[in-house]
Amino acid sequence: MKRTLATLLAALMLFGLTACSSNDNPATSDGGAAPSSEGSTPSANGGKYLNVMLSTNVMSLDTNLATDGDSFEVIADCIDGLTQMDAEGAAIPAIAEDWDISEDGLTYTFHLRDAKWANGDPVTANDFVFAWRLGVETNEEYGYMFGDGVGNVKNADAIMAGEASSDTLGVAAQDDKTLVVELTAPVSYFPSLMYFPSFYPINEAFYSGLAAGTYGTSPETYLSNGAFVLESYTPGTASLSLKKNDTYWDADRVKLPGISYQVVGSSDNALTAFRSNTLDVVTINGSQVAAAEEDSELSSKLKVTGAGYMWYLTFSQTDKNAQGGMLANTNLRLAISNAIDRESVVDNYVMDGSLATYTAVPPQFAASATSGEDFSADQKKFADYCSYNVAKAQEYLDAAKSELGVDSFEFTMIYGNNEGDEVANVAQAIKSQVEENLPGVTLNLQPMTKAERLDKMQNDNYDVALTRWGPDYADPMTYMGMWVTNNANNYGFWSNAEYDQIITDCTVGAYVTDYDARWDALYKGEELVMKEAVIAPLYTKSNANLITDGVSGIEFHPVALNRVYKSASIG
Repeated sequence: MKRTLATLLAALMLFGLTACSSNDNPATSDGGAAPSSEGSTPSANGGKYLNVMLSTNVMSLDTNLATDGDSFEVIADCIDGLTQMDAEGAAIPAIAEDWDISEDGLTYTFHLRDAKWANGDPVTANDFVFAWRLGVETNEEYGYMFGDGVGNVKNADAIMAGEASSDTLGVAAQDDKTLVVELTAPVSYFPSLMYFPSFYPINEAFYSGLAAGTYGTSPETYLSNGAFVLESYTPGTASLSLKKNDTYWDADRVKLPGISYQVVGSSDNALTAFRSNTLDVVTINGSQVAAAEEDSELSSKLKVTGAGYMWYLTFSQTDKNAQGGMLANTNLRLAISNAIDRESVVDNYVMDGSLATYTAVPPQFAASATSGEDFSADQKKFADYCSYNVAKAQEYLDAAKSELGVDSFEFTMIYGNNEGDEVANVAQAIKSQVEENLPGVTLNLQPMTKAERLDKMQNDNYDVALTRWGPDYADPMTYMGMWVTNNANNYGFWSNAEYDQIITDCTVGAYVTDYDARWDALYKGEELVMKEAVIAPLYTKSNANLITDGVSGIEFHPVALNRVYKSASIG
């Protein structure tokens, strides 16, 4: 099998428009002044930079430390991996000119092009070996991408568990231009993983010459091989800028002289900045969409794109919370899920094109490599367990009351007060619907910062949480891997041996070489999650973007990288 086959499979699996993990933020409502109205940022050669809104401060440009979609976007502006996305999201060559796959699917041999770092050094296979070993050594939040169940890179799990040294990782430089990767089990979407920042290279000599902990903290401590180089940046500040990298291997494709990013803390400020021509690309909230559609100056500039991530409720099922573990009762969780009118939530509170969702894996990001069908196209397949059905919800509640021997319940739902203007409204809507449709259930609300919410979830210090997760790669496993026993993202602490076995079979076991059988098994696993109401899915997010006239070529994706600017231009 050659690269062309891998590209075809990836193209079938990827479609639509990006989010990235649970840490990807939309426009927040926790402050942030509107940018000044001095106009568009010029480049040194007089060309106009593209002025783009960021929703969160970029805290790190180290691929092993970054955790949010905005940071990943900036990193991908500056660094090329082995592959990159085309406009449809398929994996196409970047630093790797092409690649071969062994007959058993366990060995990838990547052939690198003649590309350079911005300091003139050639990009070599060792740059990938160094970066990947560093990634599993540090074992930060996205270290799991290398391990079994995702990348399946040989020995990655053992290294991250401290049971093996990083030089045993299944990646080797056969020579400067040949990178060999060994897997423990075939991964049909492996070329698509290669455009995720965790798999990007790092120049070892450059990195080793820096003071510890300073890599990626300034233009002087960051080395690009991609379309842009870092021009100005301080971690956590409200602005940063990039300029075109004239030594980039594909520099002829890059039309923008640079990108000027500005963090904007509210949609009102974003709209003000856009109207004053301070920003060319902004995201507005749902309450502003209807007005924009009716505004003759704004309607033609509005572009709704799939953001990828899904909002849902998760329930602590341990006896530490929820009145001594009441939410461990499946019927009680099913009652809450079926009491929520998701269509009303998206139509009246989110209002940006987001989709009411009734499956554990959201729609519009994972397609079958054999049929091309969206994994979650059928949003009614679990209607017996997840729908808006007040009568059924009350039946579930009555069963829970009988099983638990109580007539009333009082829980607290936590949510982020800096995760988008609509989140507080969604939380209030859920409270109202649950309390109205489930007599005897009280749902108190507790707003907090996103960081506080995550801390409470990770430490099992909550009853119910309004949270989200976005796909890091174009396969249902990016969601379904969360609910394996003891997974770090299994915030409900649910455990089911049958489910665990299904996931094992689909990642390193019986189904890894039988694509259709794997797909069917994943459906069975998803049904277990829905039947036991491990989560209550709510909606799949869209982004409402305003883009200045004359700006074209920005690519929007729901997986891994939200926005890509390599083909963007300003007319």
